[in-house]
Amino acid sequence: MTDLQIFTTGGTIDKVYFDALSEFQVGASPLDAILSEANVSIDYALTSLMKKDSLELDDADRAAVRDAVLACEAKHVLITHGTDTMAQTAEALRDIGDKTVVLTGAMQPARLRSTDAIFNVGFAIAAARMQPPGVYIAMNGRVFEAGHVRKDRGAGQFVAD
Repeated sequence: MTDLQIFTTGGTIDKVYFDALSEFQVGASPLDAILSEANVSIDYALTSLMKKDSLELDDADRAAVRDAVLACEAKHVLITHGTDTMAQTAEALRDIGDKTVVLTGAMQPARLRSTDAIFNVGFAIAAARMQPPGVYIAMNGRVFEAGHVRKDRGAGQFVAD
């Protein structure tokens, strides 16, 4: 059994800049490259569930994420997710009691030089392995319990609710 199951759903962390369109779009996840460059030595499995901006996620998508978490054998789960609806997805997973589930994301795409993605992923991995069973959001050096967190758009960070 793997130490950590990682699910990707898209969001800013996975966005790439398409010069011809002058906009960002969700692309392939950079997680495997990030973990390889960081020389991560734990046993992990990486699975892409979807490639969506979190504003496009609906209840069916949240159900698919929930089903994937429940079906995986790992007791520690990391989900990369867009920040706009991360708190709603965490809430939808909140009653999963036998696993430690941590959601994280980024305010800037991982492919940009100035990004919080790499720090957030490393921090979330640590949180997933150290927190007791439950559902959490780990962003910018803080861990929040599902149901008690919201995104403060003005401050560009998550805060306790």
